[in-house]
Amino acid sequence: MKQLQCATFEGIEATQIRVEATFTKGLPSFSIVGVVNTAINEAKERVKSALLSNDFSFPPKRVTINLSPSDIKKEGSQFDLAIALLIALNQKELQIDEWFVFGELGLDGSVKENALFFPLILSLANQGRIAKAIVPNESIPKLSTIPSVVFVGVNTLNEAVNILQSDTPTVPPRKDTPDYPCLRINSATYFYEHVYAEDFLDVKGQDVAKRAALIAAAGMHNLLLEGSPGCGKSMIAKRLRYIMPPLHNSDILETAKLQVLDGKEPTFAPLRNFRAPHHSATNASIFGGGSHKAQIGEIGLSNKGILFFDELPHFSKSALEALREPLEDGKIRIARVNSKVEYTTDFLFIAAMNPCPCGNLLSHEKACRCSDLEIQRYKNRLSEPFLDRIDLYVQMQPVHVGDTVSCCSKDLHLNVIEAFRIQKERGQERLNGRLNDREIEQFCTLSAAAQDILEKATKNFALSFRSIKKVQKVARTIADLNHSEHIEKAHLLEALSFRRR
Repeated sequence: MKQLQCATFEGIEATQIRVEATFTKGLPSFSIVGVVNTAINEAKERVKSALLSNDFSFPPKRVTINLSPSDIKKEGSQFDLAIALLIALNQKELQIDEWFVFGELGLDGSVKENALFFPLILSLANQGRIAKAIVPNESIPKLSTIPSVVFVGVNTLNEAVNILQSDTPTVPPRKDTPDYPCLRINSATYFYEHVYAEDFLDVKGQDVAKRAALIAAAGMHNLLLEGSPGCGKSMIAKRLRYIMPPLHNSDILETAKLQVLDGKEPTFAPLRNFRAPHHSATNASIFGGGSHKAQIGEIGLSNKGILFFDELPHFSKSALEALREPLEDGKIRIARVNSKVEYTTDFLFIAAMNPCPCGNLLSHEKACRCSDLEIQRYKNRLSEPFLDRIDLYVQMQPVHVGDTVSCCSKDLHLNVIEAFRIQKERGQERLNGRLNDREIEQFCTLSAAAQDILEKATKNFALSFRSIKKVQKVARTIADLNHSEHIEKAHLLEALSFRRR
């Protein structure tokens, strides 16, 4: 029995699949077993045509292809090439079971690309399960960005057969690192890009909100913007992605994988994903799910990037309460009858809301049309446990004709990069907004004056344990932006000023 290796998806992670073949005496037949879907069953006709079109004989035996393990549902056309190779080489004594093979076959024996090859192989590489693979030649430019894997590109079935018979493949040149400006810290390399499709130069006034946006980006702190319609809440949120901290190559590849899963062409640029679901979106589309299979949702697709909720109180109560888990734990678990999947949700959460249903409560020019009861109902849509997970709260300033530009995205981005460098050189694996309790004790050291202010604030404002930790983390980021080794009184006071009242 010969076998090759391939893979299929379970959730958004790949599972290694062994493609096994046996040839037994009996009436000629061809069957594929192992809980396969229609696309894999249709592979029988593609494989037969590809073999006969390239002068291979189809064995006059009972041909059985098994995709193991058999308790996992398999889907996709990536198994075509592996199945054809096992049949073509059925009379050869070759040791080929360490090879991974991905490829969709044309009827003429051509090997075609599939958009899912990249996320499949990247997931296998992250698990340390793949060392070398035969793939379509047109996939090589994308796949060569994945480190520690040797890829051999083929255009036809005959080329793949020759590679397995010779075992001396010609390996194309690799592209291990992106061509972007980089920051080297403690033997690690982080990439960024000075491209600002949307610039903070477009936002006039709102100095406090822009300061909060800078702090949020530098430390990955969740941000809530409240203000009248048209004051610049959405403008600030959309420009935040361009001033975010640099990305490690593994993060760039993870972002590219999510782009492929979202049906987009991966860019491999050090630019974080930005997801902004509408408030009418269903819970399944936001968190992931489905009746038979747990599909990835907006929260999973925003991993390493930004999740923006505009008109926050208009989202359903169940969606807002379900958001508490990923905001706190950085993970979300989707359970269905046939599958249970866990997604990483390391995103920056940005939210925007009006001060009242009509939006004019803070306006000096327009009268608010809402009653006290309507305003209270509007505010009550956001529970205290949910709001307790917001690090920075900003009440936007009224818009004035004389408002001027105070900063540009490039200047803000340079500040974020410098704060990122300080955090990494301090030995932090995570940015300030993601520190756990032990790391807070280690890295968020307060001066005596700052400690005194924190104790008074805890007593006067009845701060919860979570709120105290969030104030410390925000103050740490402010200190980093000011190049201060310790958290001083001024840094803590500014952090407290962004506390929700």
